[in-house]
Amino acid sequence: MSLDVDEEILQDFLVEAGEILELLSEQLVDLEHRPEDSELLNAIFRGFHTVKGGAGFMQLTALVACCHAAENVFDKLRNNDIQVTTALMDVVLQALDTINAQFDCVRSGETPEEASSELLETLGALTRGELPESEVASAVAADADAEFDQLLDAITEVAAPAASSDDITDDEFEALLDELHGKGKHGGIVEPLAGMPVEPVAPAAAKPATGGDDDIITEDEFEALLDELQAQGKGAFADQATPVPTPPAAPAEVAQAAPISVPAPASAPAAALVKSSPAKSTPTAAAPKAEKPVAAETTVRVDTQRLDEIMNMVGELVLVRNRLVRLGATIADEEVGKAVASLDMVTADLQMSVMKTRMQPIKKVFGRFPRVVRDLARTLKKEINLELRGEDTDLDKNLVEALADPLVHLVRNAVDHGVETPEVREAAGKPRVGVVILSAEQEGDHILLSIADDGAGMDADKLRMLAVEKGMMEQDAADRLTDNEAFNLIFAAGFSTKKEISNVSGRGVGMDVVKTKITQLNGTLVIDSVPGKGSRIEIKVPLTLAIMPTLMVMLGNQAFALPLVSVNEIFHLNLTHTNVIDGQEVVVVREKALPLFHLRRWLVNGCVGEQLPETGHVVIVTVGTQRVGFIVDQLVGQEEVVIKPLGKMLLGTPGMSGATITGDGRIALILDIPSLLKRYASH
Repeated sequence: MSLDVDEEILQDFLVEAGEILELLSEQLVDLEHRPEDSELLNAIFRGFHTVKGGAGFMQLTALVACCHAAENVFDKLRNNDIQVTTALMDVVLQALDTINAQFDCVRSGETPEEASSELLETLGALTRGELPESEVASAVAADADAEFDQLLDAITEVAAPAASSDDITDDEFEALLDELHGKGKHGGIVEPLAGMPVEPVAPAAAKPATGGDDDIITEDEFEALLDELQAQGKGAFADQATPVPTPPAAPAEVAQAAPISVPAPASAPAAALVKSSPAKSTPTAAAPKAEKPVAAETTVRVDTQRLDEIMNMVGELVLVRNRLVRLGATIADEEVGKAVASLDMVTADLQMSVMKTRMQPIKKVFGRFPRVVRDLARTLKKEINLELRGEDTDLDKNLVEALADPLVHLVRNAVDHGVETPEVREAAGKPRVGVVILSAEQEGDHILLSIADDGAGMDADKLRMLAVEKGMMEQDAADRLTDNEAFNLIFAAGFSTKKEISNVSGRGVGMDVVKTKITQLNGTLVIDSVPGKGSRIEIKVPLTLAIMPTLMVMLGNQAFALPLVSVNEIFHLNLTHTNVIDGQEVVVVREKALPLFHLRRWLVNGCVGEQLPETGHVVIVTVGTQRVGFIVDQLVGQEEVVIKPLGKMLLGTPGMSGATITGDGRIALILDIPSLLKRYASH
């Protein structure tokens, strides 16, 4: 059944509630580590309340019911009626998952389904302090009962047997209290129990004094008085304590009386607590708070499609700028040169400003990982702290969405493969609690992301052995791998260090997905690991996917663009000085042989059998940890290009990621280097 609501109101609700639910996921995990943070409790309560209010306005009863049940739990938590425990957080996080599922239904235009009755009943029990807080409450209450029983035992032991009459005077009653404080069950002072200080209450139904030896209380009456106190309920001792009378002892041992208080159970229901009399409290008038000035609205919501259109127009402007710069260089006119230079500067500033409007903090991605690590650590019975650094680093909106899945795989890999169990860590002399660090920082026009852990690290020899066992390479080839090259084996499809397949890992597809996705983003992956110390994986991606710095080269009369992030170095080479190893032409650069490939043979028709030139320009590019050399005819120079998608006829062509328009108005194809090598180098 589809929703019948105003589209504009629905969109406002989806935007606001979506932001709140994303924030709640992070706040709930923080609360488990900081249960005493009242501001955090209030913020979570307000979050559920706000989503409930919006859902109620749109008559989404299923969403309202689940939010209301969760809201009630946090109302009790912030009033200290119940306490934060791991079991409670499990239920609340399950409720949040249900709310997110219902919210996804609303987003897709469907009516959300009701939450399970078991979940709602469990949330109701939490609100009443029954589950799982009842276990904690009963333990605290048992401690309080034990202390109360000890107090009664002490009173009974110091009570002397009665001799005659049943009466006691007020003065003697006060003396009995003094004696009770002076002598306890263990012969020392009876310490007041932890709790709120209270005022003594005068004994009820005390008989009039008759004087002489008759002014004492019998043992039967004393026991009846104790029964009466117990009948009033131990809950009455939570807010006020009643001094307990005792029979007289030696008059010389009278000491200063002190009120005795008994603590209430920490999670006792509010209805069981007897409040102090209003007449005995003197509330002070609250000081008037200074009103804060209301801040003016400084933000406006803009549809991302409109931003994309603006970015496309700026891209076209960049292309025109590039052309004018090239034309200005050929015109020997000072005024034209100044105008072109000014246009160049303004266009660059405009490009940066428009890019910033599309920027989002990486926190939008990082916010989901505290929950991921928390749930996975509990599943694997590990103790792990996640540290987030550089959450305010901004990058393109499209990159934020594209990086979500690769980072999930890498963080799960660090928790599952990297950090050991507490017992193993203790045996190795490490703290029981492992640490996973997820950080982001900007480096020029790139973003550097890293995932580090202090776990077991990776053994390069073990990885080489696994590669041979799985038939991925021969033993000789595996032995020639450097440690970094061996570490990169984990990105190969089907490669996994886990012997058993679980619902977390073992199929060898996660890291392969990571490499494929990062490559599509024109990014690079670097792994560093030390056995027994931990591992670190670095990802480097461009700030934006729309505009890319490239190296323009010429093959014959056709221009091609190599992503600058992959270019390592450029040099001129006499091609007669190359060598051939195993049928592959190579060049030795700093004592290391690098394979050489003539791009003309791959990309220009009719060049397969022609005589190749004796000299050429070599562009060394990096693909993962591998470096290869591409021989090109001419170097044009560095140029920022706007990526245009390929047409239907060229879409999916191996080695091509898009096209652009050069400064002189020609069309240049943007090369996808990993795809290019995969398609041609193996033939």
